Parts: sequence; structure tokens; C-alpha cells
Amino acid sequence: MKLKKSHLVLAFLALFAVAGTAAAGTTGAEFQNLYNWMNNVVTGYGGRAVSLAAIGLGALWSLGRGSPIPILGGVGSAIFLQYTPTIVTGILTATI
Repeated sequence: MKLKKSHLVLAFLALFAVAGTAAAGTTGAEFQNLYNWMNNVVTGYGGRAVSLAAIGLGALWSLGRGSPIPILGGVGSAIFLQYTPTIVTGILTATI
């Protein structure tokens, strides 16, 4: 199916009009429970368990390959998992 230029222009204008209603940061109270739950899982014991698993699997893979790179990947994943929620929260709640 071939779209005409007029259809593409109308779709673009519709998306442009809807984009004005998008909100991020502290609005959207209906998602606050989901955000709190996910943040608690990632920064709590769930995130710690995943971090330890990444380091453990990286260590086993390092032993198997005889290379330190896989364990460094596990440590990098653990660091990423620990600090990313704080960074994302800081970015989305920043004010100018």
C-alpha cells in the first residue's frame, strides 16, 4: 500500500498535536505506584541479587575463558544497575 503525501502530512500533524500533551518527571500520578515498585525492586534486594548474579556469572565465564573481560562486564552491569535509577530520576526531575 502506497501512502500519499497528504496522508503523511496529516499523520505528522496529528502526532505533532498529540506531542504537546506528553509529560514527564513529576506528573502522571497514575504511574507513581509502578515507578515506586520498580525503583524499590532495582535499588533494593532484587537489584542486589541481579548484580551479584552478573558478577558471579562473569567470574565463572572469566575462569572458563581465562580472560578478565567477562567479570569486568559483570562489575560494569552491577555499577550500571546501582547508579542508573538515581541518574534517571535526576534527569527527569531537573528544573531549569
